Amino acid sequence: MTAITVIILTKNEAMHIARTIASVRDFADRVIVVDSGATDDTVSIARHAGAEVLHHPWTNYASQFNWALAQIADQTGWVFRLDADEIVTPALAAQIKAGLPDVAGITIGRRMHFMGQPVRYGGLFPIRVLRIFKNGQGWIEDRWMDEHTIVDGPVAALSGCIIDDNCNNLDWWIAKHNSYASREVIDVLNQEYGFLPQETIAGLRSRNQAAVKRWIKEHAYARLPGGLRAGLYFFYRYVIRLGFLDGRQARAFHVLQGFWYRYLVDAKLLEVRNYIKNQNATPIEAIHAVLGFDLRGSVPQARAAA
Repeated sequence: MTAITVIILTKNEAMHIARTIASVRDFADRVIVVDSGATDDTVSIARHAGAEVLHHPWTNYASQFNWALAQIADQTGWVFRLDADEIVTPALAAQIKAGLPDVAGITIGRRMHFMGQPVRYGGLFPIRVLRIFKNGQGWIEDRWMDEHTIVDGPVAALSGCIIDDNCNNLDWWIAKHNSYASREVIDVLNQEYGFLPQETIAGLRSRNQAAVKRWIKEHAYARLPGGLRAGLYFFYRYVIRLGFLDGRQARAFHVLQGFWYRYLVDAKLLEVRNYIKNQNATPIEAIHAVLGFDLRGSVPQARAAA
């Protein structure tokens, strides 16, 4: 089997990292953890579990992962992109160990647990995600939020799954999604004003689930009135796609991620747009003043695969 390198980005993932590394032990030839300044035991736990640890300051997920790819640019084989709070199921590990098809990239399923409970309804899971690709033929699209893998070549699929099972408390989840909402506002405004380079996988002709969903988000959802679209999306997910049938914790996930988060993005977007109008500011100036992200002097992140 061709060598497989697993890349995991971390910061303060002490409660997750050993579990994640253990889930890839049967097939990974190399595990690289790229840490952006952990103040807990993440680094020592990762090294004890057999991972190589690199350090690099954080800008966003895309730039961090593409930097990691640049560190292994001279290496052949496969790359497996895995988050620190995700687990590779035994079924997927067995499929990978049995051998991978001769393609540029491979999609797998991704399931979600929220507050310890699996999310089964709402039309969300398993999501097909492209997480395995040949080194030199894939990179992460240049975005601030909801970044996906882009590959240069054909794509195949495995039926196995990874499970996103974050063990942090709800306050942590809310703070993280508050930051996510600000980053998504940057992408929305950038799509409108074009002040930074940005890639998108959006496309209806693609068989890639993520590409179709991105097209709908950028060309249909984006044209609906702010605020109203959050309610419509929640109704679709909670009622039409039967999210209400999930357990109590999973129902909370639909409300928080399917409505609260989407409404928060719209509220922040309105706040930044009002600042642009009232202060006669540029989008970059408004983003800095309102959201606290300093994009002045930003330069494109060179990707490892071209």
